[in-house]
Amino acid sequence: METDEVMLQLDSLVEKVDGLIKQCKSLEQENADLSERVTQLESELEQKTESENNFSTQKAQIRSKIDSLIARIDSLAENQAAEE
Repeated sequence: METDEVMLQLDSLVEKVDGLIKQCKSLEQENADLSERVTQLESELEQKTESENNFSTQKAQIRSKIDSLIARIDSLAENQAAEE
């Protein structure tokens, strides 16, 4: 009887180990998928940051041109006022 009991316990242990191995493989795959997703999100974030930086640069250039035009208009207005 003891041998049968030991064999049943071993079979149970083998099933538990098999279950743990399957769970480990599943978790490894999930980890790989999540790592790939993190890499993808980091790339998207980098692209968005780059776009924001480009937008900020363009905005500064536009602001500079507008300020320059306003200064020229003010100068012309002052010259016309001085001539009158």
